[in-house]
Amino acid sequence: MLAARLSRYGQSLCYNDLPSAVVHEVKRRILDSLGCALGALTARPCRIARQLAQAVTVPHGATLWGTGHKTLPDLAAFANGALVRYLDFNDTYLAKEPAHPSDNIAAILAVGEASRASGKRVIQAVALAYEVQCRFCDAAALRPRGWDHVTYGPFSSALAAAQVMKLSDAQTLQAINLAGVANIAMRQTRVGDLSMWKACAFSNAARNGLFATMLAQRGMTGPSPIFEGEKGFMKLVSGSFELPLFGGEKGPSDAIPFKILDTCIKHYPVEYHAQTAVEAALAIREELLTVEGIDALAGITDVQIGSYDVAIEIIGRDPEKWRPHTRETADHSFPYSVAVALLDGKVTLHSFDVKRLTDPALHGLMQKVCVVPQPEFAGLYPQAMPTRITVQSKAGKDYVKQIDYPLGHPKNRMSDHDVEHKFRRLAAGKLDRARMKKVVDVVWKLDQLKDISALMPLLKMNRRQ
Repeated sequence: MLAARLSRYGQSLCYNDLPSAVVHEVKRRILDSLGCALGALTARPCRIARQLAQAVTVPHGATLWGTGHKTLPDLAAFANGALVRYLDFNDTYLAKEPAHPSDNIAAILAVGEASRASGKRVIQAVALAYEVQCRFCDAAALRPRGWDHVTYGPFSSALAAAQVMKLSDAQTLQAINLAGVANIAMRQTRVGDLSMWKACAFSNAARNGLFATMLAQRGMTGPSPIFEGEKGFMKLVSGSFELPLFGGEKGPSDAIPFKILDTCIKHYPVEYHAQTAVEAALAIREELLTVEGIDALAGITDVQIGSYDVAIEIIGRDPEKWRPHTRETADHSFPYSVAVALLDGKVTLHSFDVKRLTDPALHGLMQKVCVVPQPEFAGLYPQAMPTRITVQSKAGKDYVKQIDYPLGHPKNRMSDHDVEHKFRRLAAGKLDRARMKKVVDVVWKLDQLKDISALMPLLKMNRRQ
């Protein structure tokens, strides 16, 4: 059974099995996730989740980031996970089913704090969560069947939590069963005009995975076989699939690489398929201004976005992408991301403020955008994610730029300095410089931390938000 295999792998993986590159990458993803979370502290859906969690006080529980309040680990996982996800700025994995594996981190840190786990145990749990979620995403696409990618989240978060909590093999198996049976999420979350729930969908999945593990620890059992059963996951949700060897397991010639090394950090706060589009649009803007001057922006007559089928389905198909009313829809819109990059010369968190969302000039340019499939791009994704932008000026000149690998892609990696700079930009106004430096220092030395709870007071805001 697949659940038994997953349990054995989770039980067997140890910190010493992790190559130094994997340990370092986990630290980078934790720092990146904390920055995303701090940047989202005042967002409305994050406030709602935090207020709900603050109704429960557990003295030795898990901290709600930005505050000193401790609550149940699963409620902290939900509230903190919404913070990580809200800005659509956390990392991405590209496969048959795209995903954001750093969505697991809030749940791991919550249960790690409550369990007084060491930094090494948290690092190995994060590597495990990435490994499991990414392998699922490689194996079977859920989107064509109407299910959301977060449906894989309860499995990865449950396994990671079981490792942090030091569950037995039998308990871990039941955590997997419980995580899978009741947590199937509908793809409607990401269709049409997007709601606040987009930010909460995975944090809810991770919370449910953690809750399943807490139940299993206390002796609760779940239905089995959860994957291969008559009415199980493969029959009703994913279709039949097989998972290959996991990271660290022995392949034909050498150990299998860990999947976290294949994931991508975001440079711009937009859906990952739009990263190459934004880079291309910014390059075209610079060329257009150099050749024709600032007035040329108002004279753009046509913008063509050439892309591949997965990207078009997610961010370039629905009519709402040409008239977004919410941040959630705008950062999942090819037309909006490209238009704002062309007009502003940058894409930042402020690119999605209410004033910018309602700007007539921006909406006017969006109506000149068309999204077209490029036959020559077929089969290149997920190894590459090419986008070709063509802008026609009032003077009748075409400006063309194609980007295949955005900054942050495994083939175009962000440096540690870039990751630190991103963290500081997002944490500005929430933490002072001294506190930011402490957070950065602690994360880079996470493997030396005896108790992960020492990190949490450093995340408290300078003032009440």
